[in-house]
Amino acid sequence: MLKKLMLASACFLCVMTVNFCMTAAQEIRIEGSTTVGPIVDAFVEAMRQSDSGVRFTVKKTGSGDGIAALIDGRCEIAAMSRFVKDEEYKKAVNAGRKPIPFTICMDGVCFIVHPSNRIRNLTKAQVADIYTGKIKSWKELGGADVPIVAISRDTSSGTYEVFHELAVNKAKLGNGVEYTNSNPQMFTRISTTKGAIGYIGIGFLQDGVSAVKFENVLPTADSVANGAYPLSRPLYLFTDGYPQMGSPLMKFCNFFLTEEGQDVIKAKGFVPFTKY
Repeated sequence: MLKKLMLASACFLCVMTVNFCMTAAQEIRIEGSTTVGPIVDAFVEAMRQSDSGVRFTVKKTGSGDGIAALIDGRCEIAAMSRFVKDEEYKKAVNAGRKPIPFTICMDGVCFIVHPSNRIRNLTKAQVADIYTGKIKSWKELGGADVPIVAISRDTSSGTYEVFHELAVNKAKLGNGVEYTNSNPQMFTRISTTKGAIGYIGIGFLQDGVSAVKFENVLPTADSVANGAYPLSRPLYLFTDGYPQMGSPLMKFCNFFLTEEGQDVIKAKGFVPFTKY
């Protein structure tokens, strides 16, 4: 009798463990970059069509928030438009986490202006002078006598990190700079403000704003792919350690390698690594 009870208990615990593992494997929480967001959304939709048993939640509040959530164990994937910083990796290790990157595609940080603006090229020095407040009117750059409205992404954004390091050499931005917390908000602000300048991921370029050359190079899929555009960058998905082979998490993180995944990336305006 005792053996039967022990066997029944063991079977119950086994069933409970299997059910728990299945539940955990079927939930994928994603947090992070608003730039990577459209790609993530499209990947999620594709996964749902192929495996309706996987449950997804997606939060798009910035790369910094994404890695923080991964470190805290609040998500399975951190979507990031920059690489993990040294201090973030140390925090992760101290918390028992091991951030592993999946580099899913390339992007270009594009400077944009209102379509009425005649300026079509900016040097790195000019961009730095605009965002530090030294240049205050487009007239100083050969444009109309219109005050410059400099707009930046918020500091938790990976796009901001790339802009701040590569475009302005980490200079302190001027007091008059405005901040937005997403690419769509940036697009709306620039498209409705004649004197505005801002920057977005190449996947967000569309009618309503004009992309300007940076150091005489226009951001295009080709100039980003071959590295000619100075503000090119990879986009990432980070997980805590390598996902289990064959798991929904691994399938999601490797979706960019498939032909369908590459088509999604191209359709969203970003630059895939592979041409099928």
